[in-house]
This record gives sequence, C-alpha cells and structure tokens, in this order.
Amino acid sequence: MFNKNNQIRLKDSQNFLRSKKLVTELIEESNISEYNIVIEIGGGKGIITEQLVKRCRRLYVIEYDFDLYKSLKDKFYDIKNIKIIHGDFLEFKLPVEYKYKIFSSIPYNITAAILSKLTSATNPPEDIYIVVQREAAKKYAGNPYNRESMQSLLLKPYFDINIIRNLKRTDFKPVPSIDSVFMCIKRRENILVKKDWKDLYLDFIAYIFSNIGKDMKSRCKGIFSYKQMKRLSNDIGFQITDSPTCLSHEQWLKVFQYYIIGVSDEKKERINNAYLNLIKEQNKIDKLYRSRKLTKEL
Repeated sequence: MFNKNNQIRLKDSQNFLRSKKLVTELIEESNISEYNIVIEIGGGKGIITEQLVKRCRRLYVIEYDFDLYKSLKDKFYDIKNIKIIHGDFLEFKLPVEYKYKIFSSIPYNITAAILSKLTSATNPPEDIYIVVQREAAKKYAGNPYNRESMQSLLLKPYFDINIIRNLKRTDFKPVPSIDSVFMCIKRRENILVKKDWKDLYLDFIAYIFSNIGKDMKSRCKGIFSYKQMKRLSNDIGFQITDSPTCLSHEQWLKVFQYYIIGVSDEKKERINNAYLNLIKEQNKIDKLYRSRKLTKEL
C-alpha cells in the first residue's frame, strides 16, 4: 500500500548521485551492453536512468515514490526501450524466462532485503551493480576486504563479489554521513556447492552463525563432536577457539564437505529450516526498524 506521507519521507531521506560524469564512469566500469536487459531499483531523479537507457537494449525502472515516478514518466515519455513502473521493488516479480542485470543506487536501509530478494531468486541476475554503504559491502564481500561473515559465506558458493570503486561523500546530494562504494555481485557460472546441496549448505551456515558462543567449538557442538572438531581443525588449519569469522571461505567449504559425510542423519536434522528461520527473523527486524523510523519522522 502506498502512502503519500511515506513517499515524501522516502524521497527526502535518499541520497542521489549528483554527477553525470561519475554515473557514466560507473556504467563504463560495468559490463552492461546494448544486448542486455537491465532493471534499475529506484530511478529517483533519473541521473542513472538517463545514462543506462543509452547503453542497454531494454531498461525497467521500478520507482516507489509517486512524484518521482511521474517525473520519470514525463522525462522519458518518448524513449521506446524503457518502462517506468510505479511500485515497491520488494513486491516486484523478477524475470524468470530471460537473463537480466541490475544497476542501481539502492536505499541503504533496505540493502539486506533487496540483496536477499535478488540472490535467492529462482532466476538471479547475471550481474548486480549497486551503490551501497561501504560497511555493508565489506560484510557481503568478506575476504579480501574484511573477515568472512555469515552474509558472505551464504553467497560466495554462487556469486563472485567485488568492490569496484570507493565513492566520495560529496558524490551525493544531500551529502551522507557514511561512506559508499560501487560493488558488483556476479553470478558464478560454475557454482562451488552443487544445487542438490544448496538448501543444506544454507541451513548449515545459518545454524552455526545463529548459535550462541564465541568460537568454533561452542558454535558447532550441536553437530560435531569434540573429536571431530579437533580432526577438522588439524586437517583444515584452524583453532577450535577461533571465531567462525576467522575461517576463510575455502575452509568453510571443507568443513561443510566433512559435515555431509561425517555427521549422522539425526544430527543433520538439527539444522533443518535454520536458514528459513533466519530470514523470518530478519524480516521481522526490518519491519520493526522501518516502523520505528517512520514513527520518529511523524
């Protein structure tokens, strides 16, 4: 449901790229071409839209704010390869029958929800080019920009994640109080965890990172015995007192491979629906955050 007051608050809280030259450079740093179908999340004032539509075969722009939507419709009314859609991207049905790419400067407060929608889609984008908060980007990219996180480990078997460029705060209007980057999340052609094991892998990572405890020993005690943990740590090269974030993605893949062959079916049942439950909890937190933010702004 669209509420006019909410639309005004959303528009006023957004930070827009201010330089056409910078937008052109960002698009040139992507691999978007005249053969691609592209979706832009939030067209805003059209500074990205104006450059994208010249570069791709077909552009879909989903804009939540009705005033901005009308402005975009007026601005691009005579352009044939663009479709402006008024709606909430989180409710938008992603394509299932053809390949597409994402290019957008997204609202930072719903980064997690947007990336969850895109990366868990039946037909994920080939490439996701987005401007996001630097800290969020480092969390999703993990090594070499940061330690691996639950978010990076959930994505890396299926996506290659890179920060392409650091942006200045003065690149935006109004100037934000946080740092931003331009990043790419590219769908892997050769996945690292086969499709039959995808749900199990997601549950495995979600279960361990949702568990209480500071180290691998306490986080994994529900599925690995102490003897198994010692063997894993010796074979793979970590300490059982290490935090889960100390392990590399490659080490986690080896831990998961051992879990598949070395853990009983009874213990495997303990992680059932861990990922689904995590998503449900995150959705509750996101809704609560947005509700509190809107209440403060009233």
